[in-house]
Amino acid sequence: MPRSDDNDYDAFAHAYADSNETNAWNAGYERPAVLALVGDVAGRRVLDAGCGAGAHSAALVARGAEVTGVDSSAALLAIAADRLQDVAAFRHADLREPLPFDAGSFDLVLASLVMHYMPDWGPTLREFRRVLAPGGRFVMSTHHPFMDHQLGGGKDYFATYDFTEDWRRGDHVVRMRFWHRPLGAMTRALTEAGFTLDALEEPQPDPSVRRLDPEAWLSLTTEPRFVFFAATAAAA
Repeated sequence: MPRSDDNDYDAFAHAYADSNETNAWNAGYERPAVLALVGDVAGRRVLDAGCGAGAHSAALVARGAEVTGVDSSAALLAIAADRLQDVAAFRHADLREPLPFDAGSFDLVLASLVMHYMPDWGPTLREFRRVLAPGGRFVMSTHHPFMDHQLGGGKDYFATYDFTEDWRRGDHVVRMRFWHRPLGAMTRALTEAGFTLDALEEPQPDPSVRRLDPEAWLSLTTEPRFVFFAATAAAA
């Protein structure tokens, strides 16, 4: 069974996209929770940062948003572009680098399950702040530090450190590299980048998960798995 380099979504893009559409963790837990935080986006310019295969972009378009998606995986971007055709725009971008947009280009930035790949949140969050219009909103989901500290086997919860996990999708094993950071470091990074924190949530999964995937239901309702933030771009 071939092994791919760290975080190589291109190697298993279609298998990942298919799973993301229906599995309990994404479709029954993360997506409904983060979209609830997003709220009304009709007529808003939205950056879907780390858009993957476009599941969130599709939901945002259906709610009336003008969506631009960016991702570092060419294969996932191709799936997203094929899915949404000309109703959303997609561009290749590395979120660790400056974004290819003018200041104030968006009313909302959504970062779904992408920040745990970043060794340093500061530059990425400052870019999100830059491309937001005054008063714009930032909504994100990321791995809960409680979960990552368990998975990573770290000795110091308050440290920032990386760890790996093997994902098996189709015929590929992909080594995924994540970064654990404590909750306090997450909130400080947001405020230091120029955001005012509006909400921090640890939601429950959609009730349908209980029937569709009892094992996932038990995990998602008894231990913190992801954590969700909503913030506003502070006045300059």
